[in-house]
Formats: sequence, structure tokens, C-alpha cells
Amino acid sequence: MYKKYYIGEQEHNHNRGAAFDVPGGQGRRQPLPLQNEDMQHIEFLSYPQSEQQPDVLWGIRIDGTDLRVHVADATRELWRKERVARNPAEEERFLLLQHDGLLDWQIEDAGRHFLGTPIPAFAWSLPGSTAVLGCSCGEWGCWPLRTVITATPETVTWSSFRQPFRDEWGELPMGPYVFARPAYDAALAEPVRCAEDPLVLPGETAR
Repeated sequence: MYKKYYIGEQEHNHNRGAAFDVPGGQGRRQPLPLQNEDMQHIEFLSYPQSEQQPDVLWGIRIDGTDLRVHVADATRELWRKERVARNPAEEERFLLLQHDGLLDWQIEDAGRHFLGTPIPAFAWSLPGSTAVLGCSCGEWGCWPLRTVITATPETVTWSSFRQPFRDEWGELPMGPYVFARPAYDAALAEPVRCAEDPLVLPGETAR
């Protein structure tokens, strides 16, 4: 007979009160599947590269925030160790514009790419990882953001974010992000179509 137990208050903050099924109330605790409230929400976006270059880019929002904002927060102190101090607005603009989305025609198959099986051209560095953002110069491989994408029938997880041209940075302080697989697949199949880059820069309404 199985009894259901809830972890104590000390563990509650870390595990969000997850329930465990334990045979006879004894032995090793077995975690139940994550619930939707334990997961992040992802949106995929499509937008033109510029007015002069209508090629479509793939953008990403996690929990309503552009992925480039998450990266800016994760790399701010790392960049301050390398770059001469500048005023806050210039610094924020630099951090936000270090990346841009990936070109649709370059990744070829977004369904495979964002499930962790990119085409060989995107697997040249950090084997086992996938580029989810490229460089804002237009050449994705100049400054990519890479992550390990792990897909199961229930979830898709993005973890171990890294910048391949900064080994000394190690794993960036962001994620892991866990998404419910059905919602992830639905978002990937129907990206939000934007007339322009949705990223908002300091002091501006749109880029």
C-alpha cells in the first residue's frame, strides 16, 4: 500500500511542497512529476532582421522577459571585469545588444533545432549544446549563446548556458529553465509574429 507524504517546512522552499509516493511510508522517496506551477513559460517569436533586411529571426521570451534581458543580467558583472566603466545607459544598451535572434533560413528546421538536434553547422562548438541566440552583428557564430536542451515526453529543459568564447566565464548564472512539453511544442509550432524586434532599449519604445 502506498502512502502519500509531503516534505517538511525546511525542504518546502526548495521543492515547493512536492508530494512523494513511498511504499508503506518507508524507504527512498520517489518524486512525482513536476506540476505546471513548477515550470517556466516560453514564447517563441519571429521578427524581421531590419527594415532593409526582411529575413526572419527567431526570438525567445521566458516568463514574459526577452531572453536577451536574462543574458544581460547574467553577464553584467562578468563584462564589468573586462570593459572600461561607462554610463549606465550605454552599458545597458551594450549588454542587451550583444545578442540577436537566429535566422530562420540558417537553422533550417526550428522544430529540430529548439529540441536540441541542430544541423551540423550549429554544432561546431561545445558539443551537446545548442545555440539559442546569435551575435547582433548578423553572423550568429561570432557571439552565440549556447545551452543544453534536454527533451522528454513531459518536459523540455534548458540548462548550462555558456559563451564559447569566454571559457573563463564558465556556466552563466541563469536557468535551468524547465518547460511543459505540450506547451513548448505549441509555442514552437506557432511563434508570435512581430512587425519589428520586440526588444525595448533604455530610453526607447522599440529598437
